[in-house]
Amino acid sequence: MDIKIPEERIGVLVGPSGSTKHFIEEKTQTSLEIDSETGTISVTSEEDPLQVLRVVDLVKAIGRGFSPERALVILDDEMLMLDVLDISKVASTRSDMERLKGRIIGRDGRSRVVMEQLSGTKVSVYGKTVAILGYPAQIRVARTAIEMLLDGAPHGNVYSFLERKHKELAKEELKEQGIL
Repeated sequence: MDIKIPEERIGVLVGPSGSTKHFIEEKTQTSLEIDSETGTISVTSEEDPLQVLRVVDLVKAIGRGFSPERALVILDDEMLMLDVLDISKVASTRSDMERLKGRIIGRDGRSRVVMEQLSGTKVSVYGKTVAILGYPAQIRVARTAIEMLLDGAPHGNVYSFLERKHKELAKEELKEQGIL
């Protein structure tokens, strides 16, 4: 299976002396063939074709700005998913794009951190995209919060939404564990 990532992210995928690439290949029993000129990565596996899909998501996550350390969690739990939002669909100019990315990240990264803490996801703003890594219910919450920010909602309203959803997700988790 082939996937394309930005050329400037190839070095991050490969890692120092190929260490990240080798680690991924060993851990997943897959093979990564990287064309550094085009940014195309070919993922194959003799053992497990489903593992190829997990590695493709991992490579996409790294390509969308996640560090390998943050992205590798996708291999530890098959329920973790990657969702990518294209900001260029709502930004009409380059300055619009920068302003919207700034709203998502927040001053000193505060907005992104609050979103990650309250939704339980990991968020990466890179290029024209926002990538979200988490469980489906968590991704829905983070995606809604990001869409609220993109639509111009005040940060306070978005934080209130996130806090409410955080409590709901925590309550659901306790019910699933049979505690409530």
